[in-house]
Amino acid sequence: MADVLQLNTNSLQVPGEDRSASTSPSGSPSPSRNECSITPLTPSPSPRTEVRPRVARPFSVVVAIDFGTTSSGYAFSFTEDPETIHMMRRWEGGDPGVANQKSPTCLLLTPDLRFHSFGFAARDSYHDLDPEEARHWLYFDKFKMKIHSTSDLTMETELESVNGRRVRAIEVFAHALRFFREHALKEVKDQSSSVLEGNEVRWVITVPAVWRQPAKQFMREAAYLAGLVTPDSPEQLLIALEPEAASIYCRKLRLHQVIDLSQRPVTNVLDVEGSRPFDSSFRQAREQLRRARHSRTFLVESGTGELWSEMQTGDRYIVADCGGGTVDLTVHQIEQPQGTLKELYKASGGPYGAVGVDLAFEAMLCQIFGADFIESFKAKRPAAWVDLTIAFEARKRTAAPGRANSLNISLPFSFIDFYKRHRGQSVETALRKSNMNFIKWSSQGMLRLSAEAMHELFQPTINNIIKHIENLVQKEEVKGVHFLFLVGGFAESPMLQRAAQNALGRNCRIIIPHDVGLTILKGAVLFGLDPTVVRVRRCPLTYGVGVLNRFVEGRHPRDKLLIKDGREWCTDILDRFVSVDQSVALGEVVRRSYTPARMGQRKIIINIYCSDTDDITYITEPGVRKCGAITLDLLESGAVAASAGDNDKGSAFERREIRTTMQFGDTEIKVTAVDVATGQLVRASIDFLSN
Repeated sequence: MADVLQLNTNSLQVPGEDRSASTSPSGSPSPSRNECSITPLTPSPSPRTEVRPRVARPFSVVVAIDFGTTSSGYAFSFTEDPETIHMMRRWEGGDPGVANQKSPTCLLLTPDLRFHSFGFAARDSYHDLDPEEARHWLYFDKFKMKIHSTSDLTMETELESVNGRRVRAIEVFAHALRFFREHALKEVKDQSSSVLEGNEVRWVITVPAVWRQPAKQFMREAAYLAGLVTPDSPEQLLIALEPEAASIYCRKLRLHQVIDLSQRPVTNVLDVEGSRPFDSSFRQAREQLRRARHSRTFLVESGTGELWSEMQTGDRYIVADCGGGTVDLTVHQIEQPQGTLKELYKASGGPYGAVGVDLAFEAMLCQIFGADFIESFKAKRPAAWVDLTIAFEARKRTAAPGRANSLNISLPFSFIDFYKRHRGQSVETALRKSNMNFIKWSSQGMLRLSAEAMHELFQPTINNIIKHIENLVQKEEVKGVHFLFLVGGFAESPMLQRAAQNALGRNCRIIIPHDVGLTILKGAVLFGLDPTVVRVRRCPLTYGVGVLNRFVEGRHPRDKLLIKDGREWCTDILDRFVSVDQSVALGEVVRRSYTPARMGQRKIIINIYCSDTDDITYITEPGVRKCGAITLDLLESGAVAASAGDNDKGSAFERREIRTTMQFGDTEIKVTAVDVATGQLVRASIDFLSN
C-alpha cells in the first residue's frame, strides 16, 4: 500500500539565498518540526511564459450551462458553425407576464431522495402536493448561494431543503447538472446531422468570478458526478467566470444590439399627449429586451463588433454582472487587432444580487407578523411559502422608479388561516399594529405595497452595488474607464438601471445588451469555442508554500529557529508562487522541483497557503490560511533505480527530481509534473476541498 506522507508546513527547504523580508513580524508558534519529506531543488520566484500551441481538439459542439442562483439555462454551438449560438428550447410552465428563456433554479426530490423534477416542473409539482405530503418531499431553491457563503466547503457540505431535511450539496448540484446534460444532449442530437460521441462535446459551466478555488473545484466534482465528463478527461470541461463570459460576448456587440443609458434623459418626461409621465428610455429598454427573448438562435460577429470601433487603443471598461445571488465586477481592456482581452484588476464583488430584495421582503414580513411565525409557517406550510415568494417575484419585476401606484401581493389562504390559528388574530390586525403606513391590507386577500415600500426593499441591495462600482473606479488601475456594461438578470430592473444612470452616467457610458439575461450564457459558449480569448488575468490571492530558509540572526525571530543536522534554519517562510493582483498571462507557469525524502516513498503532499494580501513573510501570520494541497503520485522506486542504473548507495534515488509546473493564468489553478529521471509524467492533482 502506498506510503502517504502529509507534509509538515516547514518540510520544504530552499538552499541558497534568503528571500524573506527583512522585517520580522511575530507569528504564532510553529507546528512540530521533526519531519522533512521533500526538498525544493530549483525555486523560481516569478512565473515564466511557456508558449502553448493551440491544439486542435476533437470537439464537435460546445454546450454551456449558466447555473444561476435564481434561474439557469444552457446554450450550444457547433464548432463548424461557431457564429451561430442556439438557446435552449422553451420549457413548459412560467409566470404570467414573464417571458422565460431560462428556468428557475429549483430542484424537487422524492422522500427517498430520488430525483423528481427541476425548474418550473419542480416548482409546480411541489405546489400541487397535498400540504401534509409536501412536508416529506425535498424542495431546494436558490441553493447556489450556499456555495458562496460556506467558508469551509468540502465534499460533505450539506444543503437544507425547505422542509428542513439535509442532503449533501454535491448530490443536489449533480442532480441539476445531470438534468441539463440530458436535455442539452437530446436537443444537440436533434439538430446534428451526425451521431455525436460523448467525447465530442465540450462542456462549460459558469461560476461567479468572486468564487474561490474550492467552489470552482466543487462545481467540477459535481459535473463528474453528474456524468458530464470523466475525471480522466478534465480538459473536456471548462469553468467560465460569469463577468468574463459576459465581456467575451460584449466585445461582439453591434450598436443596434445595445441600449446606451447615458444618452437617455435622467428625469421623467411627458408623452406626446402629455397625459401621463413615463421614462422613455426604460420603457424602450424593456420592450427591446422582451422582443429579444423570442429568438432562440443568435448570430455573432466573426470579429469584434462595431461598438468597439468607438473605443481608443487602451480604453478600459467594467462589466458588472448583476445576478440573483452575487454581483461580480471585472475590468478589461480589449487588445486590437486580435480582439483578445486583458484583465486589469482582480475580480471583485459580493452577495448583492436580486436575492437581497427577497430577503428584505422576508425581513419585512418578520417585522409585521413575527420572526417565529414566519419560521413556523415555512416549516409547516413549505409549499405555501414558495407560492408567496413566487407572487413577490412577479411584482418585483414590475417595480420601476417612476411608478406611483401600489403593488398588490397575494397572500396564500393558508398564510391567513395559519396566522389566525397561531396568533389568534387576523392578518389585518397585525398590519394595523405594525404601524407600517406604506403597507395596507386589501379585502381581496392581498398586501398592498406602496411605491415607497417597494423602493425601501430595493434600496440596500442597489446601494451596495453602486457603492462597490464607485469604489472600484477609484482604483489607480481602473481610472479612466469610459464604458460600464450592466449584464445579468438583475440588470433588467429599471430600479437598478436608474440608480446606475444617476450615480455613474456622467462619467462613463452605461451599456445594456438587449438580451441582458442571456449575455453570460452566450459568452460562455464563445469561451468554450476559444478559451484563449482572455490573454491576461489577475490573481485574486497570494499563493505559496511554507519552506525552510537559512536562519539569519537579527532578521528572523528566535521562535522560528530550527536546528537540523547541525545547521540553523528559519521555518514557516512563505515561498510565493504568485502574488495578489499580479498579472499572469495565459501560458505563464510557475516551476518547482522536489525530491522524495526517503526510499520507497510513493506520494508527496505539499500544503498550499493563501492570503488576501502580499505583505506577508511567514505562513503563521494572521490572514494566511491553508487552502489546498498538491499531491504527486510517484512511480515505484525500483523502476526509477532500474532506469537510472545500479549506482552505489542509492545515488540514483538521491538525485531523483520531480519537476512540478503550475498554471495560474486560467480560470482554475492547474498542476502537472514530470519525473526527470524517467521522463515520464507523474500523476499530479491539486485539491482545495479536503481541508
